[in-house]
Amino acid sequence: MYLTTPFHPRVEARNETGLWSHWSGYLVAEKYQLSEKFEYFAIRNAVGVFDSTPLYKYQFSGADAEKFLSGVLARDIRKCRIGQAHYTFWCDDRGFVIEDGVVLRQAADRFLLTSARPNLAYFSNLIGHDRVYIDEVTEQLATLAVQGPRSRQVLTALAPEVERLDYFHLTEAKLGGTEVTVSRTGYTGDLGYEIWAAADDAISVWDAVVEEGAGHGLLPFGQIALLMARIEAGLLLIDIDFESSRYAWNDEHRSTPLELGFGWMLRGLDPDRAFIGHRAIKREIDEETSRWRMVGLIVDWKAYDEMYQQAGLVPPKDHLPVTEEFMLYDRDYQRVGYATSFMYSPMLQRHIALARVRPDLAQVGQAVDLEVTVNHRYQRVAAHVARLPLFNPQRKTA
Repeated sequence: MYLTTPFHPRVEARNETGLWSHWSGYLVAEKYQLSEKFEYFAIRNAVGVFDSTPLYKYQFSGADAEKFLSGVLARDIRKCRIGQAHYTFWCDDRGFVIEDGVVLRQAADRFLLTSARPNLAYFSNLIGHDRVYIDEVTEQLATLAVQGPRSRQVLTALAPEVERLDYFHLTEAKLGGTEVTVSRTGYTGDLGYEIWAAADDAISVWDAVVEEGAGHGLLPFGQIALLMARIEAGLLLIDIDFESSRYAWNDEHRSTPLELGFGWMLRGLDPDRAFIGHRAIKREIDEETSRWRMVGLIVDWKAYDEMYQQAGLVPPKDHLPVTEEFMLYDRDYQRVGYATSFMYSPMLQRHIALARVRPDLAQVGQAVDLEVTVNHRYQRVAAHVARLPLFNPQRKTA
């Protein structure tokens, strides 16, 4: 049996393809129309809406809520002021990442944390004597992502407070007569917002946004377009770019925060903040024991085209994400890493990837060879390391 989100009546009516997938037990649209590129370009050139309700959502409240989260989350939640949001993660005792998510600070003693996988039992088992209460509100809260360069215009027309909303901040607003929270967050790497509303108000929120967006080229977009955008944005996906340390078979399938590119969250670690995994992370920093660095890759387009042409083939330019491992080699054919997500970027007009390379080869511009299959044979094509995010428009944070 599958679940449907509060937006489902509108999602189903717009889904011309009838293509669906499951996300945390919910039915979600793969794409609404025959070409997912229309939806992708709505994100990049106009405005798109995405039903992200299936995210697990946990409300933390109580006098010790900040203290509790400060001891669990690796990023220092004490630096997140009321009305701000943090992208964050949490680790096990050995410093391996369990999961990532976004936390919204709604008040001094109230936080909303999202995650892609269920974590209620994990957090509940850590409470001890802390005065903190955890409630799962996944079914009570509907979430609509409004993403793209015209998203601000659409939402400002409905809720003037949005115009002044800074990157990774949130505000209470009234949208279409409905009380909501709007955060300047998203999973596309573009200018964008997420609307958090009571489940009973979901349809009125959808209708208000879609009606206002009609003159701005608004389209609903599905999973495929979202996953295209997130690769360009360098945003990691659990079970694709990393695995939860709780479910990994061995350490080859576990990752540390530094190996995933989260080192920027850990600069200036407070020695007095004993969050889970802090000793292992500090040791990794001090002893420089990271096995990998998460980087972007850009494939040499000329070498790619020539490789296929010499094989008697038309060079494919497939924008559909490929989420499997592609080995990386140096010029001596020694393995130096692997790519986890690969696609042809419509915006960058290049084949791109998210990849892990040895730390000594993580400098921008470093040459590596990407292994691909041509005519049923392994071939290597030139690529170079690039800084993430690969697509990073100024409007995202402006």
